[in-house]
Amino acid sequence: MLVRFEVSNFRSIAAPVELSMVAVDRDREQARDLPQLGESLLTLAAVYGPNASGKSNIVSALAWLRDAVHDSLRMWEDSVPLDPFAFGSGPSSPSGFVFEAAIDGVRFEYVLELTQEKIDYEGLFHYPEKKRRRIFERDDLELKLQRGLGALSGVRELLTEQTLALSVARRFNEPLVSRFATELLTMQTFGLESQRGRSRYPRTLPRPGRATMRWFEEAAEQPSLLAESDVDGDKERALAMLRLADLGIEDVLIDDERAAFPSLSENPSVRRLRLVHRAGGSTAPLDYHAESQGTRTWFDLIGPVLTALRQGSIVVFDELDASLHPTLSAELLRIFGSAVLNPRGAQLIFTTHDTSLLSHLNRDEVWLTEKHRDGSTRLGALAEFAGERVRRSQNLEKAYLHGRFGALPEVDDTEFLQALGLIG
Repeated sequence: MLVRFEVSNFRSIAAPVELSMVAVDRDREQARDLPQLGESLLTLAAVYGPNASGKSNIVSALAWLRDAVHDSLRMWEDSVPLDPFAFGSGPSSPSGFVFEAAIDGVRFEYVLELTQEKIDYEGLFHYPEKKRRRIFERDDLELKLQRGLGALSGVRELLTEQTLALSVARRFNEPLVSRFATELLTMQTFGLESQRGRSRYPRTLPRPGRATMRWFEEAAEQPSLLAESDVDGDKERALAMLRLADLGIEDVLIDDERAAFPSLSENPSVRRLRLVHRAGGSTAPLDYHAESQGTRTWFDLIGPVLTALRQGSIVVFDELDASLHPTLSAELLRIFGSAVLNPRGAQLIFTTHDTSLLSHLNRDEVWLTEKHRDGSTRLGALAEFAGERVRRSQNLEKAYLHGRFGALPEVDDTEFLQALGLIG
């Protein structure tokens, strides 16, 4: 589980900002107690704020770090694909990332400082007995390893100024490194562009709905999500979640269809996805692409959500309210917050404008972004807003809409009315 994430000098983020999953109110279902850490961790985190305040950049930084670990060894050759803060000293200063996670009750910490030219510093640490121990630490090209990890000595031969040591080290199957890298790399994202800007779909979804299709195509090969369940088979689990949306969908059909490519002598087959709807006493299959955006979005996230629940991994969703009805968004929050439905502590981190969701969130699950005068992003915890502890019983939605916590757009239409010639 993610403990905390810190980032600096990334897109609209200048000074370091921190997103913490440590619970303030520990006596509730959503707070998962970790005795070894002496803390309870949350399964939900929502980021609110006006447009252009940097909400998306907070979660984009998480996705960037995941992609960096996945790609640097194979794809970073001459430069680091980094977007530092554009103003002041941002372009000439290093960017920083800190990712802390609790894995099997042990706290891990990954620290990274780099520029567009090279990696300046990188370190992976763990706390097996509540004392910090180095797994590896790197200054420029000088690499130090924890005693007893000689299997990682080959990392030095593959290390370059533009290659992350973690990207290399995870190839050597050292358990300590593999455990942490898996935690980071299994994070799934929605609504975020990759660092190469090729697609708004996550790496885990090579095309829309593919991750969900696997739950219907390969159900017999998948391990059980829960040790005891009243639903038999992964297809039934996926169908049950699909029907939560009350879309009148009865089943999912996946078959092969010949693709018409006149330039090819033999037309290849492609997988066709159709959703079977019931209307009255009859049923009819509709092509996936004929469905509404909301239905497609809900279908697309079923596979990643069920996979996260099985693995206890992280799902990051930018603009959760963009394509989902508030009822479905609230259902997602209920699923991740439930100890029964989410026994392994999967975490949902999302940005949204939907204030109705505040009635489903606790004060320590809400974060607020604002833009400073210099254009940089400020991220603050609602639970400690402006140094004043927010009451647990407070109506968060009402207080937010009344500007109690700031993070609302300041609307001044004077210039717009002047441009229209409506005022002088």
